[in-house]
Amino acid sequence: MFSKEEYDVWKIRMQVHLAAQDDDMCFVIPNGPMSILKVNTAIAIADGAPQCIEKPRQEWSSEDRKKENLDNVAKDILYKTLDNNMFSKIQTCTTAKEIWEKLVQIFEENEETKENNDCSLEKI
Repeated sequence: MFSKEEYDVWKIRMQVHLAAQDDDMCFVIPNGPMSILKVNTAIAIADGAPQCIEKPRQEWSSEDRKKENLDNVAKDILYKTLDNNMFSKIQTCTTAKEIWEKLVQIFEENEETKENNDCSLEKI
């Protein structure tokens, strides 16, 4: 469970737990939900790099569906670690990336503020 007193420990454990669920989870948390793409064969490749477009849902493979769902899996895991008080702070977030960033903002900025205040107290 998430604990603001043990935020640093929770963060490390959660990063490992999410990565253990799927290698691509390390992409979803910092970058947001994965887009399922395919090479656009309608356009000639001029510069050597193929152009990609979104793959229509009806063309998705089971692997595509799994990758597209990783954001939901990550949100589920994060939700399960938060008590009702913490959940209320992130409930408007729509992606796992937003949830993660909100928690970092709340707890890492609070720690920086606390450290800055501690330092300024030492100067007095």
